[in-house]
Amino acid sequence: MKSILNIAQIWYNELRCICKDPGILMFILFVPFAYPLLYSYIYTNEVVNDVPVAVIDECNNSLSREFIRNIDASSDVKIVAHCNSMDEANELLMGQKTYGIIKIPASFSSDLYHGEQTRVGVYCDMGKMLNYKAILLTTTNVALAMNKDIKVERHLPATTQRQEEITKMPVEYEHVPLYNPQSGFAAFLIPPVLILIIQQTIFLGIGMSMGDSRERNRGSVIPFNKWYKNPVHIVFGKGLPYFFLYILIAVYMFTVVTRIFTLPQLGDYWTFIAFIVPYLLACIFMGMVLSSLVYRREDCIMLFVFMSVPLLFLSGLSYPGASIPEFLKYISYVFPSTFGTNGYVRITAMGASLQDVRTEYCGLWIQTGIYFVMACLYYRHQILNIVKKVKPTL
Repeated sequence: MKSILNIAQIWYNELRCICKDPGILMFILFVPFAYPLLYSYIYTNEVVNDVPVAVIDECNNSLSREFIRNIDASSDVKIVAHCNSMDEANELLMGQKTYGIIKIPASFSSDLYHGEQTRVGVYCDMGKMLNYKAILLTTTNVALAMNKDIKVERHLPATTQRQEEITKMPVEYEHVPLYNPQSGFAAFLIPPVLILIIQQTIFLGIGMSMGDSRERNRGSVIPFNKWYKNPVHIVFGKGLPYFFLYILIAVYMFTVVTRIFTLPQLGDYWTFIAFIVPYLLACIFMGMVLSSLVYRREDCIMLFVFMSVPLLFLSGLSYPGASIPEFLKYISYVFPSTFGTNGYVRITAMGASLQDVRTEYCGLWIQTGIYFVMACLYYRHQILNIVKKVKPTL
């Protein structure tokens, strides 16, 4: 009973400090509720349409004009200018009137007529990856379609229309991107970003709270009174306000945000709850451990904010996991976001069960145990330091 009272008192003190501090409230309330809406709204359209492109047709015959018409007929690219030289096209590109240049060489038709391989130049503005993707994929698809027609007409003449169809496509197939049928950027990026926002805002909130405690308690993260004598009580008491708050935030992201912006949501609700519990605990306890490096309120911003983008890449979702060096993979296992983002994406987008994400689930529980012990050891050290300071005065 006494332990429960101690934890409750520490919980109350921590909650009171949070509610009185506008900076902490901004990081743990405003950012988790507002950022998901902002990020999702930016990428609402998922894909881009009618990306403006300039064309340089040095061949200028029926075959090259057909190639250009097929590109313009696609929904992703729009031909807005026909230029006579690369300098003229480059001016449009530099002025952002176009985002790409397609150059058809003078030998385009003659190369094909003589059965030789020809080349079409595609130059894209890499500042916007979605535009680059639209231009490159459209040009590639048009080239592949024209290759089939040329193969039938000039090299493998058929006697019937059905034979032509078989020659063009011996094996009929239908391309459907699994778990992201639109190949949209929001469905790919937003789910892992939501989980990363939870981790980073927890780190910032706990870090700012510890920095504030050091400033108020002359360098100590805990006050000297009867409630703060057991490190286990301190860890639980300080962690409970964040845990209960972020359970609500996680449910808000899983339900409200995903439904408003029609993001993938195939996972079971209770599977998500069971998975998010160890993730939140691991983030809270790791936040306490990392916050031992925070001596001023502002330190946590410099310490944690810059980590967001590297952690997104280290998770293996934004950058191919198979291409990440082994030593960086081991570093990524230190952070809950690596297991959290991979497990969350598989639950929401693929409808995975806990058994399907058991590696990530077990990894989060292992992190929870390790960081809980480390947090207890850190607060035990703080308690001993306070005792040493008090004894000489007695």
